[in-house]
Amino acid sequence: MSDSAGPRTRGELSEAWLRHLGLQRGLSEHTVRAYVADVGDLLTFLGVGGDPDEPIGPALLSLDLADLRAWLAEMSAAGSARATIARRSAAVRAFSTWAHRNCLISTDVAGRLRSPRAEGRLPAVLTEEQATTLLAAAARRAEEAGAEVVPVEAEGGLERASGRTAKTASSAETARSAKSAKASPEDGLVQEAIALRDAALLEVLYATGVRVSELCGLDIADLDRSRRTLRVLGKGDKERTVPYGAPASQALENWLAVRDRIALAAAGGALFVGVRGRRLDPRAVRDVVHRAAALAGVPDLGPHGLRHSAATHVLNGGADLRSVQELLGHSSLATTQRYTHVSAERLRAVYAQAFPRA
Repeated sequence: MSDSAGPRTRGELSEAWLRHLGLQRGLSEHTVRAYVADVGDLLTFLGVGGDPDEPIGPALLSLDLADLRAWLAEMSAAGSARATIARRSAAVRAFSTWAHRNCLISTDVAGRLRSPRAEGRLPAVLTEEQATTLLAAAARRAEEAGAEVVPVEAEGGLERASGRTAKTASSAETARSAKSAKASPEDGLVQEAIALRDAALLEVLYATGVRVSELCGLDIADLDRSRRTLRVLGKGDKERTVPYGAPASQALENWLAVRDRIALAAAGGALFVGVRGRRLDPRAVRDVVHRAAALAGVPDLGPHGLRHSAATHVLNGGADLRSVQELLGHSSLATTQRYTHVSAERLRAVYAQAFPRA
């Protein structure tokens, strides 16, 4: 390793690696976090302690291809998925190239490292009827949550409790409502808002086919409500415009009408926020989708499954592959081809229509 100024500790190396990934490689935020964590895991495997001030020189000086293969073999023995091992292989190859260029290691030790092919399985997709059932069930739960909101007395008659009304109601009145309904008016309003948010994000996921990270990164300003389009920032900071339909539009309007019930100032302009008032994160979205599928009685799937379902249904409806590629934000048409589940019936219909000797 060079004696020139450079990262000498675990903390300094992590910061430099993060800075390189964020500024030079144009990777998504999720990939950057994963690559930083992967290199951290490699350092631990090499015997570097977890303290940020732990020196890294000895471990990097002795790093060789056998170490990297042993690291990957340990993950495989522990049951890590092939896709995870493939990603970690890519991360360490990128790290090795960067470290060699910056004189942190004497040779690019990962240059000959091969990673296993990720399994070619695609997530299950819903039929159009199942997708309709999923979305209808979410909308119905939002309606039921709204019907259960505890009313409070206000000047001029009986009104549904809002955050402001609930605060101005007397403490005794609020206590009586909470005791009778086992929840305060604010609780009912929050539950209604969450149910409307869930219905809206399910509609948007299915209507647009956006990635879960793209959904969580959306701001209200990204909505063109008159044209019913979303401005989406995808992988590699590539921006695209995605249309959405009337049902998704109505679900978004319903959610935006109650968003302020749970949104805090820290959420900024985030389109979707969590129960703690901040921007919604991908893990919470996955929980919402899995729970919604279970409650609707449709096959279990995550946000990525909804993305596949949307792409497949658009293609089955007659869209050409190039249009679906643009919708999904794929850089390669080959990726789109692998991504879609075209039914045998659809293929037979296209063949019968297009081939003269069908």
